[in-house]
Amino acid sequence: MDSIRIQDLEVHYRVGVPKEERSQTQKLLLTVELELDFTSAAESDDLTQTINYYDVTQQLLSFGVDREWKLIEKLAADIAIKLLQDHRPLRVTVQVKKFIIPEARYVSVTTTRPVK
Repeated sequence: MDSIRIQDLEVHYRVGVPKEERSQTQKLLLTVELELDFTSAAESDDLTQTINYYDVTQQLLSFGVDREWKLIEKLAADIAIKLLQDHRPLRVTVQVKKFIIPEARYVSVTTTRPVK
């Protein structure tokens, strides 16, 4: 299986259990891996035969507009479901990094969803 990986895309979403934490956006880093067979794209050099990673990044940058989440687990699952629906990979893995605990570099969750 082939994959396209977008590593540590900086986004600003409202996420956190306390309402005060969700009152403002905060920096998160997203890593997304989209698995598919891009043999035909490699042979044809045709963008329509693969997933346009620019479109994916633009979608992720605006995904948090007018939305909020309490849990980064829910955020990761929502992103995975949306990418499966819109871009049709065979499987998607989403990692969300959050910078909330001063003594830790970050806290992260990772979820993987296959196409149904």
